[in-house]
Amino acid sequence: MQATVKWVDGVMFVGETGSGHAVVMDGPPDHGGRNMGMRPMEMLLLGVGGCSSFDVVQILQKGRNHIVNCVAELTAERVDAVPSVFSKIHLHFIVSGKDLNPATVERAVKLSAEKYCSASIMLGNAGVEITHDFEVIEV
Repeated sequence: MQATVKWVDGVMFVGETGSGHAVVMDGPPDHGGRNMGMRPMEMLLLGVGGCSSFDVVQILQKGRNHIVNCVAELTAERVDAVPSVFSKIHLHFIVSGKDLNPATVERAVKLSAEKYCSASIMLGNAGVEITHDFEVIEV
């Protein structure tokens, strides 16, 4: 995996991945930014949510569950020091589908958390407290 981060000006950067996708990162005005893009730590949080959501959807689909939507709502806390690392991350999954068994969704969330999600496992191993819960919506 490869990526490049290029400085634009102030505290704005453009990141481009090896797959050819780009994203703008910027800071808040009180840190010299213009608020033109996500903060790098927000991107890290999104990465955890995307990685875990990918797993949950794949696990449920492979089990032939009829899901129509999966939303991960993430909340995070950071320490009040430098570096301001994450201390806690909570993922709340809202999975919608037809005839979904809550135990099956719980298993998918647990497998992602404990076995498959590289991002959350890596952060958890670094001392971030990561928690998960879910709800099932019948459609």
